[in-house]
Amino acid sequence: MRTTGVAVVMVMLCGMMVDAEVKPQKDFNLQEFTGRWYRVGLAYDSPGFAPYRDKLKASMGIVTALPNGNVNLTMWDATPLGCQMKVYHYEKTNVPGQFTYFSTRHNMVKDITVVETNYTSYALVVKHKVFNREYTQVALYGRTQTVRTDVIQKFKVFAIHQGFPRESILTPPPAENCPASRSG
Repeated sequence: MRTTGVAVVMVMLCGMMVDAEVKPQKDFNLQEFTGRWYRVGLAYDSPGFAPYRDKLKASMGIVTALPNGNVNLTMWDATPLGCQMKVYHYEKTNVPGQFTYFSTRHNMVKDITVVETNYTSYALVVKHKVFNREYTQVALYGRTQTVRTDVIQKFKVFAIHQGFPRESILTPPPAENCPASRSG
């Protein structure tokens, strides 16, 4: 019984420390990571985000590597105002798979870490910032709008280990026609 209690405490402590120890994908390859990704999962517990959870749709993004090692991420999100496009400029760090970017919305620098990817079907990405308190988001990206059940489970377990309550872990439905389909 005593050993079980110690084990539970150790697991809880490890879970609380995971964020500080998030490491990028070993031997991260930016060229393999480029291309189209869909954000098919999100863990985010910001109180300001709570009213919008049920309205969230899967979004699509294109990762483009720049010659200097930086990255542009063009994202399309379905919003009440229609399909909105934003471009994020991620600056490389001295650690492959870790980037920073300046958020004009929050007027601060945020860290982005590609924690795990197989490049062909999924990626787990952590966005972290410190602003009055620490804020973290965990996102699951897929090369298609649907990913395998075991990958979704891996994402949920990872998010829980990051300290997210189950109700803040979402797998939104696909956005329809965002970005608009090109008909020709």
